Amino acid sequence: MKTGRVAFEGVIHTVTETSRGIQLANGQIAAEEEVVWLTPIEPETCFALGLNYFDHASELSFQAPEEPLIFLKGPNTFIGHRGKTLRPSEVKNMHYECELAVIIGRLARNVNREDAYDYISGYTIANDYAVRDYLENYYRPNLKAKNRDHSTPLGPWVVEAADIKDPMNLSLRTYVNGEIVQEGSTKDLIFSVPVLIEYISSFMTLNPGDLILTGTPKGTIDTKAGDEVITEIEGIGRLINTITGEATE
Repeated sequence: MKTGRVAFEGVIHTVTETSRGIQLANGQIAAEEEVVWLTPIEPETCFALGLNYFDHASELSFQAPEEPLIFLKGPNTFIGHRGKTLRPSEVKNMHYECELAVIIGRLARNVNREDAYDYISGYTIANDYAVRDYLENYYRPNLKAKNRDHSTPLGPWVVEAADIKDPMNLSLRTYVNGEIVQEGSTKDLIFSVPVLIEYISSFMTLNPGDLILTGTPKGTIDTKAGDEVITEIEGIGRLINTITGEATE
């Protein structure tokens, strides 16, 4: 099942996807464009991965990491489907990152990788924009690069874990203005989803609602104000976002 969260006629609704459109909890059907999309969950702690695809590390001329490179993201960064993300006027390189997002469903501490899938409630899509100009270095993303307001679209749907047969074999694609610019597969993750859950839970407790953004494959290019960016993951859906520029007088 796919579920999401929207605002419609002044009320927040949990919705499901149907062939007729977006179905509200009361059975009413609305078009996708009629609602304001919220993030499908309200994330608790968000763990994000740097350089977790071999080809992306190579693309940036970096050696693949020997252990997960993890940084945290604040709740201010997230925005829903069809939202807008600001490109600061002074930057020279701001690119998308299509990522599988893993939602923790129950308290997890010292989890073995063999049991890791038992702790996942579902999956969604994240587009974790990076402002390369602001990076101190590629191994430790700083706040200004990765925690800007509305810099991480999320959604539109949460797909229940049971409905994703093999999360380690999902195709990912990104389109900019209708042109495909990024393509990869979760089978190429350096650190798999079970490994990440085992690693993080070995030193801190994962809680329901925590989110793990698993990294992006190669194919990241600069985006400009006015660009429409669609990030797509097999079996989960398509997340639409628009880049905006700063207002000038």
